[in-house]
Amino acid sequence: MAGDRPPARLTDAVVDGVEATVERVLDLLSFDTANPPGETARLADAVESQFESLGIETERVVADPAKPNLLATMPGESDRTLLYNGHFDTVPYDAARWSHDPLGERVGDRIYGRGATDMKGALAAMLGVATAYVETGTTPPVTLQFAFVSDEEVAGEPGIPTLLDSDRLDADWCVLGETTCDGDRHSVTVADKGSVWLTLAADGTAAHGSRPVLGENAIDRLYEAVERIRREFGTQRLELDPEIEPLVAESVEYYAPIMGETVARELFEYPTINLGTIEGGDSVNSVPASATARLDIRLTAGIQTRDVLRRIRDCAADCDGIRIDDVSWSVGTHESLESPLVGAVTESATAVTEDRIYRRSATGGGDAKKLRNAGIPTVEFGIGTDTVHAVDEYTTVDALQDNALVYATLPYHLDAEQPGGSRD
Repeated sequence: MAGDRPPARLTDAVVDGVEATVERVLDLLSFDTANPPGETARLADAVESQFESLGIETERVVADPAKPNLLATMPGESDRTLLYNGHFDTVPYDAARWSHDPLGERVGDRIYGRGATDMKGALAAMLGVATAYVETGTTPPVTLQFAFVSDEEVAGEPGIPTLLDSDRLDADWCVLGETTCDGDRHSVTVADKGSVWLTLAADGTAAHGSRPVLGENAIDRLYEAVERIRREFGTQRLELDPEIEPLVAESVEYYAPIMGETVARELFEYPTINLGTIEGGDSVNSVPASATARLDIRLTAGIQTRDVLRRIRDCAADCDGIRIDDVSWSVGTHESLESPLVGAVTESATAVTEDRIYRRSATGGGDAKKLRNAGIPTVEFGIGTDTVHAVDEYTTVDALQDNALVYATLPYHLDAEQPGGSRD
């Protein structure tokens, strides 16, 4: 029954199987799934074989044959379903810059490779969990489903969107294996931010660079518009929903040691506005007649993105020669700090790490947002290192073991008789 202590035979099997988990992650790393191009079919074949060798039913959901998604289901005592989600693909790498093999190398208690901590280490831990349940003959208290997807690193349609559109997911809770812990600082991510990505375009009048007064500099106009947006929106404190305030407080507490309390507070209490690209002009001795810039604006969960976007449009309309050419936007999502899923992950991770687990917001957004918007209560939890997307990315033996222990014992902290919890 859910709420009971995990059986010792299960946790012992996870610990005893850590070397097998190490070999498993090295095998996963040996497949180059850098995205682009993000070809994951061979890795999906290998993982599917591992599930099938355990007698676990699998299914593929495919939009692009080079980028399949794999589902595996382990029936439990209850038909309430806990979904473990991860992705096959990784960001690209330059092997010449690495000191270790980007396709997998163990040095002492470190396992190096592209994707070691983002997130083939978590996938290996999840496979270790499935193995421990099967080999000990333990029926999980809730049904376990594993969804390993493609194309996550570029937010592509063949990945989680295809899986959600297929209606194959009917989970009551979901845990993504994204790394949310580093060293002795542990956290579960329960929220993400909303975003506005927009392209600003400026028109000017060309002239010779020696006579700029005869022209109208489009880059100058563009930069003035960007500064106005920063001034009018970036300095205005957000009106946070009271339900979000405890989440923001805990997020600030988590990030303060990294960036200082003031900066951490500003990260969530104000919009962030990043000028990502700016292009314009033909030569140094010409007044540019056109220019474009792309802005990345992030908003704490609970803020209505469309209202902010409306005000930005009004602001841009007041700037001479400025127009908005393209916009994409999303609304931040969150789980209540009091939700059963947040409580269960926090309890399970606390028991394994014997440390405080911060409940915090991410600074961006990804597949967790898509899953929450599809009605599946979702959090991110993964023990790893701060080498995500970095040269010589690595995870550790202890991280692999502790991840597997958290994922294995989590079902026993969930109440299968209760709904997934409140969601925004």
